[in-house]
Parts: sequence; structure tokens; C-alpha cells
Amino acid sequence: MPNDESEKVTIQCSVHGNSVSAVVCRHHITVKDRSVGFVENSDDPDDLQAWCDACETMFISEDEMTDAFRAFNEFALVCVHCYGDIKARHS
Repeated sequence: MPNDESEKVTIQCSVHGNSVSAVVCRHHITVKDRSVGFVENSDDPDDLQAWCDACETMFISEDEMTDAFRAFNEFALVCVHCYGDIKARHS
């Protein structure tokens, strides 16, 4: 991921405005009544990406990012502020 702030992908968040983007699975967004777990997939603080425990299990069973895994995960872009909120809720 680029270190230059101007090269980072941004997203227009309805809550936080224009912000750097991060990636989560759809389960993080759609499941509101319980924690689904939070598995971060990068050690780089400028490359925020995570999925839930079920996605981690599916990824391990598929042994890579297969089409079936991508369909199950349904990656979603969120802003870095929402990413922090999602991490707090699902950790």
C-alpha cells in the first residue's frame, strides 16, 4: 500500500465524510445482534482489511481466495472510522 496519503483510496462515508477506505466482509456490516469475530488480514496499518470468524473458516477450507470464498465474504468498502467502530463491535 502506498505511504503517500494522496495515493490512498478514499470513500465518501455518509457518517464521516470523505475518508481513507478499508475492507471488511459483509457479515461485519449486516450482523448487528452479536459479534461475528474480527480477523485482521494485514499487519500494515495503512492497509486495513478484516473478515469475520466464519470467513476465516471458509478461507482456510478453500485454501485461497476462490470464487466461492469471494461470494461468501462479499467484501465491502468502509471508511477507516467505520472500520474502527466495526472492529470494536465484533472483537
